Formats: sequence, structure tokens, C-alpha cells
Amino acid sequence: MLLKSKQSYDLTEAAVTDEAVFYNRRRLLQQMGFLGAGSLLASSASAGLLDFFSSGDKPAGPQFQQAPLTSIRSPYSTAETMTAESKATGHNNFYEFGLGKDDPKANAQGFKVNPWQLTVSGAVNKPLQLDYDALFAPELEERIYRLRCVEAWSMVIPWVGYPLATLLRQAEPTSAARYVAFQTLHDPAQMPGQGNRFLGGGIRYPYIEGLRLDEAMHPLTFLAVGVYGKTLPPQNGAPVRLVVPWKYGFKSIKSIVGIKLVEREPATTWNISAPNEYGFYANVNPQVDHPRWSQASERRITRGGLGSDERIPTQMFNGYGEAVADLYAGMNLRKYF
Repeated sequence: MLLKSKQSYDLTEAAVTDEAVFYNRRRLLQQMGFLGAGSLLASSASAGLLDFFSSGDKPAGPQFQQAPLTSIRSPYSTAETMTAESKATGHNNFYEFGLGKDDPKANAQGFKVNPWQLTVSGAVNKPLQLDYDALFAPELEERIYRLRCVEAWSMVIPWVGYPLATLLRQAEPTSAARYVAFQTLHDPAQMPGQGNRFLGGGIRYPYIEGLRLDEAMHPLTFLAVGVYGKTLPPQNGAPVRLVVPWKYGFKSIKSIVGIKLVEREPATTWNISAPNEYGFYANVNPQVDHPRWSQASERRITRGGLGSDERIPTQMFNGYGEAVADLYAGMNLRKYF
């Protein structure tokens, strides 16, 4: 086995911070003109919609029902203090449901995940079509991973799922497969941000992401179907999402409907929107700052509470370097950021 239950990245930190983090990408979108007051005031209808998605006083609606999952504890887990479930499920970036950190939880509770279809296609010998139940067919593991957002906040989250490699091996990649492209569900009726440039920040939908094939096949790369022992809530990417713990969080695409193996490097959503700020690789790297803020440290969100903020140093590859550094041997990580 590549990793043991205790590794150099398995640090113990009782970080206790609150939820007050700086919305850096929101400011980027404002600079791009998608969140500007003048643009919103030009359309009272759009202004009203944005008020709905930004207001803390949102009308009550149906609550998404999670189901318990049975899993085994994985030795790939960190021993760090876990983030409280209420924080991990209430503080999210998922612009399909709004721009504020609390918008996805408030606005996605009516999201329908069953029926669902996930396809694996492209340069494979055995294309796959998985319905909702099939997503849960492999043996499930609980993996407690660090999650590092590009906005310089982090969490420690217990995901439930299985290695992405489990699925890819079933599809039998051909010799032409060098990259893996991913796509989120495109359904503006359910995901209002996809149909409104103000609510969704003006990025191009559906959301797309990609990995090199060796990254996708790495044992740490995980398909999550649950969190905190239950099926995923919609704000965390129900019914199935990617988790790549050594990369910034925007690489871990949510609500996946398409996985395609391809020969050339695929386009990715944030790289299209701001190529000088969000590279294809997006490896956590404290030595390479974002153009508008430092990546040397991060705010760890655990239980939260006023006055409890604590910044911790950011680790190279988010602390998983012992396992993944060889993937990038000889690469200029400042150029290939």
C-alpha cells in the first residue's frame, strides 16, 4: 500500500476558527463586471433575483433528505481535527446555486438526484452508464481529507466513496487516453446560477474540470458519494463529486454527469474565466501566490466562533507531497500552476 495510517502529512492541529473568510473570487467577479452595482441596477428584475440569492432571510422550502451510508475507515485518512458538519455543509462555493457561501445550502434543498446518470466515455474499451444506485455499488470507504480552497481557507472533511481508479479501470482506458475530463450537470431549472449571469457569476456553464490520467488513477483521487456518514447533500455536490486532496478545491468538481477520457488536455472552467489566476494543475503550493493574495497560510475552519480565527501555514501539495510529488518530478510548478 502506498500510504500508511500515519504519515508526515498526518499532523495533529486543534485549529478552531470561524466562518468569516474573505470572498476573493467574488471580488474577481465584481472586477469582471458580473457583480457590479451599476450592472445590477440596470435591471430591477436581476437585482431582485440577486437579492434573493444573497439575502440571509430566504424562504423555507423542502429539505433535502440524506441517507446513512455504511463504510470502512480508510488508512488514507488524516488524524487532524475534523471540521464540524454544520460548517462543511453550510460554507460552500457552488455558484450554480448562488455566489454567497451560505447560498448553496439555502437554495439547493429541492435539487433532484434520483434518477441520475453518470457516463464514462471517450478513449475507453468499455463505456459505462451508471444510474443512481450504481454510484453506491463499489465498497465504500470513509476518508478524512484536508480540503484547501484557493481562497486560503481550509477544512478537514470525512468523505465517503471510493477511488476514481475503481471506475476508470472498469471502463478500460485505451492507449490514447492521457487526460480525464469531467462535467457537472447542466440544468438551469434546478441550478439557477447556470441560467443567470448575475446569480452564477458570469462563468461558462456547465462546469468542467480535468486531470491528467496518472493524477486521476492515483490512489488518493476519490469519488465521494457521501460525507459525515451520509449521502451527500446538494450543496456539497450530490449525488457524486470528485475529491483531489492535494489540489485547490475548485478542481474537485461537483454533481458529475460526465467523465470522458481524452488525448489532449481538456479545458477547465476557472482556467477559461481567468487563465492567469487559475491554472490547469492547481496544486496547493504555498510558494506560488495567487496574483491577488498570498497562499503561504490558510484559515482553518473547524468549530468556528467569534474571536477563534487561527491561521496555519499551508503545506506543499496540502500535506500530501509524500504521496504525490513524484507525479510532478522535473516540472516547473511556477509555470505549470
